Amino acid sequence: MSEDKPTTPYRGRLAPTPSGYLHEGHILTFRTAWERARENEGKLLFRMDDLDPNRCTAAYASACIEDMRGMGLDWDEGPDLGGASAPYEQSKRSSFYVDAMKKLYQLGLIYPCKKSRKDIRAHGLLDTTGNEYLYPESFRSSKTDIKNSEFPEMINWRFLTQAGKKVEFLDAKKAGQSFLVGKDLSDFLVWRKDGLVAYELATVVDDYLMGITEVVRGEDLLLSSARQCLL
Repeated sequence: MSEDKPTTPYRGRLAPTPSGYLHEGHILTFRTAWERARENEGKLLFRMDDLDPNRCTAAYASACIEDMRGMGLDWDEGPDLGGASAPYEQSKRSSFYVDAMKKLYQLGLIYPCKKSRKDIRAHGLLDTTGNEYLYPESFRSSKTDIKNSEFPEMINWRFLTQAGKKVEFLDAKKAGQSFLVGKDLSDFLVWRKDGLVAYELATVVDDYLMGITEVVRGEDLLLSSARQCLL
């Protein structure tokens, strides 16, 4: 008896950041993503996550595509092939991120942040990993603290979290995952004062608009996945 196929067509993605050459971790992740898409008779998208102009270069982007082709990987949509979800370079998708920021603003889910990293470190609240400082609730400001002309550029914006809230999701390899707001994560950046969207927001916006049904990524991004679930 054949297994029932999912009603939603599978759509996976390859999303390298061209800030350097690919390493072994990239290769394992991308090959797994490719295998998952092909096993599920789905589509695989190639998206170039080139948000940061100071780190991402055309040379690294070209080398990335060449290396992935050399691995025997192929994709159905991407910057070199086009597709219904174009453009496939995040550097060309800023209008989508601004639209998302406007919606978050209207819902009261983001606020401007003028505190520095030094200010946050001085407060001394570390997350459960001991690697990142939590943003204190007492540092929160009102979205009315800025002028409309400043939105959203040239100022940090943070997503408003709820202390004590559990963020839970199912990981196909590591089973159920659970993170606690106020312990594992806190209010996080969605927009940077240099005028660039933060990784978490850009990823959520693009994965949603591109119809991605499964994300294959390294275990080091589990906490980031929790933030993306909140968004």
